[in-house]
Amino acid sequence: MNDHAVLHVTGRILAGPEDVRDELWVVGGRITYDRPAAARDIRTVSGWALPGLVDAHCHVGLGAHGPVDRDVAEKQALADREAGTLLIRDAGSPSDTRWVDDREDLPRIIRAGRHIARTRRYIRDYAWEIEPEDLVAYVAQEARRGDGWVKLVGDWIDREVGDLAPSWPRAAVEAAIAEAHRLGARVTAHCFAENSLKDLVEAGIDCVEHATGLTDDLIPLFAERGVAIVPTLVNIATFPKLAEGGESKFPRWSAHMRRLHERRYDTVRGAYDAGIPVYVGTDAGGTLPHGLVAAEVAELVTAGIPPLDALSATAWGARAWLGRPGLEEGAQADLVVYEQDPRDDVRVLAAPVRIVLDGRVVQ
Repeated sequence: MNDHAVLHVTGRILAGPEDVRDELWVVGGRITYDRPAAARDIRTVSGWALPGLVDAHCHVGLGAHGPVDRDVAEKQALADREAGTLLIRDAGSPSDTRWVDDREDLPRIIRAGRHIARTRRYIRDYAWEIEPEDLVAYVAQEARRGDGWVKLVGDWIDREVGDLAPSWPRAAVEAAIAEAHRLGARVTAHCFAENSLKDLVEAGIDCVEHATGLTDDLIPLFAERGVAIVPTLVNIATFPKLAEGGESKFPRWSAHMRRLHERRYDTVRGAYDAGIPVYVGTDAGGTLPHGLVAAEVAELVTAGIPPLDALSATAWGARAWLGRPGLEEGAQADLVVYEQDPRDDVRVLAAPVRIVLDGRVVQ
């Protein structure tokens, strides 16, 4: 499609849970619901259209052993694009991916800077590894480098106790979150365990990644504070294998990881039922492949979230949470088209027939 062509999308335009239209037009890379006057060179695409999907926990530029080169990062971003993910919240990456912003053919990235972890309490070469007295300074640094988010590692295995344990004292996270908010950034944290959550939420955190440690006594606190979760269920599916690998050295940790895995669906459904905002994230990068967004939506449905709300968690709802438009008049035309209605079966998301990025058909 050339830069001057007009794109006409017909069928069903799913602009919101109750906003379904019959057609839209793309003119100059922007969406309009008014037929353009004297339009020439019109290309028509038909089907069920959604806003470009959101992966709210995705690591472009990260591999199993830390940062990757640009060629690998490009392949990661392209794999996400081909799956219909056109907006990524990069929840921590040691690579500088600002060059992606100059590429009209790659997904948009909202960056959280580099992970901030406790010394020797995270995966090697992923994070800044620091002590509590330096947390505020590093949060300020990443808040300035990122796109409105900062990522903490809230808990990890403590080798001295042989199990998951909080990474930071309460006073340190209170001061760090306050500093991020002062600089206009929101804060999220990697958390597997139960005992890291209360301090982070009461300290004012905005989001928790994974949140497998959510319990009945913590759920009301999350709901009251409006703290979102990104469950990354396709990642939690790997817990049994991780537990098996650590069984001989850390049996307490292994048993704990298995328990968290066994109740993962109940945890997510309990959060949803309580009104906690739930969003789609795959944790792609590191050891997981990119392009898993459809699988994560299906996992949310398996957990008991209604299909329309699971779609919202990767479409209009996720975009609103991240402050980015969907299929709105005048918005940049980022959309995905399917042959069938994804509201009837979210597994349809695994087979996009057209992907439109910045007004151009890229698939």
